[in-house]
Amino acid sequence: MLAITPFSTGYKVLGVAHILCVVAAFGPVLVYPSLRKTGDVARLARLHMRMTMPAMLLVWVFGMGLAGMSKSPGADDPLYHLSQTWLWTAVVVWLIVMLAGWFLIKPSITDNNERADKRFSAGVGITHLGLVVALVLMVWKPGA
Repeated sequence: MLAITPFSTGYKVLGVAHILCVVAAFGPVLVYPSLRKTGDVARLARLHMRMTMPAMLLVWVFGMGLAGMSKSPGADDPLYHLSQTWLWTAVVVWLIVMLAGWFLIKPSITDNNERADKRFSAGVGITHLGLVVALVLMVWKPGA
């Protein structure tokens, strides 16, 4: 269905950029536990701060660009997107994932104590759950 929908070139470019940033942000997090076990935690910390977190920020930037460019019924109303439950729920999920990355994963990557291990696992788990919830929201768009 989407293949026959006429999207502008700018919308398609933003869509590709959004998806590439999702892959760059969430892809490494899927293997963080394995990478952490290898022992090169300094490299993992650099990966987290130089690629994963900036990519997560760009996910939001490009996602908001897509929302702003969408041609939905009622999109002429400047407050239309504020009424889209799926969109703002996705923004809240994104914010939770960003906070988990900053306050749970980042400080516990280089620590090897039991408390840091639990925080790291919780942060990775929240990120994985956030990815699944966001995908469901983006595909089904509940409330739209």
